[in-house]
Amino acid sequence: MDLDKNIAYKKALAVMRNASSANGFLASTIQTDNYARVWTRDGVICGIAALASGESDLIETFKQTLITIFSNQHEDGFMPSNVATNGNVSYGGIVGRVDNPSWAIIGLCLYAQQTQNMDFARQYKTQVEKAFSVMSAWEFNGKHLIYSPISANWADEYIQQGYVLFDQLLRLYALRLAAKVFNCERYLQKSKTIQHVVEQNYWHHSNTNNLYSVSLERMYHQMPKNQWCMGFTPSQVFTQFDLQSQSLALILGLGNEEIKETVVNNIEKKLNEKEQILASFSPPIQSKDDDYTILKNNYAYEFRNKPYEFHNGGLWPVWNGIAAAAVQPYNAQLALKLEESIHQANAISSINGESWQFNECLHGLTFQAIGIPFCTWSAAGAVLAHSYNQTNKTINLHEN
Repeated sequence: MDLDKNIAYKKALAVMRNASSANGFLASTIQTDNYARVWTRDGVICGIAALASGESDLIETFKQTLITIFSNQHEDGFMPSNVATNGNVSYGGIVGRVDNPSWAIIGLCLYAQQTQNMDFARQYKTQVEKAFSVMSAWEFNGKHLIYSPISANWADEYIQQGYVLFDQLLRLYALRLAAKVFNCERYLQKSKTIQHVVEQNYWHHSNTNNLYSVSLERMYHQMPKNQWCMGFTPSQVFTQFDLQSQSLALILGLGNEEIKETVVNNIEKKLNEKEQILASFSPPIQSKDDDYTILKNNYAYEFRNKPYEFHNGGLWPVWNGIAAAAVQPYNAQLALKLEESIHQANAISSINGESWQFNECLHGLTFQAIGIPFCTWSAAGAVLAHSYNQTNKTINLHEN
C-alpha cells in the first residue's frame, strides 16, 4: 500500500487533537480499560511529539498534561500512573511505575526548553527534587542503578525486572535535562556516574573487571554482543532485543562510535528482515520456554502476551517512532523506512473494516491490529518519525 506521508501525518495530528482534553492528552478516546485518562508516560510521549510538530494547540495540551501530572504527584515523590477526568488518581496496579518520575521530568524540561518558559519548570523544582530522591531510594544499595520490580514500567505484563536498562536510561536522560534547566551540577555529576555504570555493565566487553556484582560476572558470557542488554537480576541476564533501550541509548549517545554503529546496523538488519515495524521485544517467548510460566501469570484482566502479541513480540508504532528519531542522525534512510512502516501500521483496518485505526499494537506475524484503536501514542509515534525526517523539526531529542 502506497501512502502519502503528508496525509498520514495529518491523520496522526487529528488523532492527537481528538484526544486532547482540558486535563491533557488522553491515552485514547475509546472509553475502555481506563484509556480515556491522562497517563504520565503516554502523555509525556504525546507531548514530545507535540513539541516536534510545532503545533501550538497540541503544545498547550502538553502543558495541561504536565500540570495534571505534577498536581497529582504523591507526597513521597513518585508520579501517578494515570489521572481520570473526574480527578481519581492511580499510582499503579500491583506495583507502582518506576519509569514515571523520569518521564515527568523529561517532559517538563523539554517543554521548558522548547517554549523558553523556564519559570513554568522552576515552579516544580521542589517536586523534581522529590522525584529524584525517590529514584535514589530505589537503588537500594547506593550503587547508581534502580532496581525495578516486575510490572513496574510500560511493559507491565512482561517479564523484565531487576536492573532494567530502560529505567536506567530514562533516569539518565531526566538528570541530564534537569541539570540544564535547573542549572544543577549535582544532577549532571549523577548522570555521568550512571552513564559510566551503564556503559560498563550493559554492553559486552572483553574486560569484565569492575562489573556490578559477582553474579553478573558469572553470567556475563550470556550478554548479547550486538545490542545493549535489556537488563539483569542477581540470577538472570535478559537477552531479548529491546527496541526502546536501543533507541534511548542512541539518543543519549552511549558508547563509542563502533557501538553506536553496531546498534544502528542491528536495527536496520531487523527492519529489513521484517519489512514492517519492529517488535518492542524479540524474539517472543514461546510456551516451551522457562520464562513463559512467569509471563502467563503476569496479567491484570486477561492474558494478552501470547507469542507475537502485545509485549511478547507485538509491534508498537510508538516505540518505532522514537526509534526513527533515534537513528535519524546516524542513518537517514533507515529513519525514512521506519516512518513508512509506522504509517502502514497506523493505516491498518480494524475488525469493522475501517482503515486508519491507529491501533495500540499489531501482531508480530500476521500484522493484524490488536489492542485498542485510536491510541494517541501510536499517532505520536508517526508524528515523531515524520517530524524528524523533515528539515523543519522543532525539537532535538538527542543529548550527545
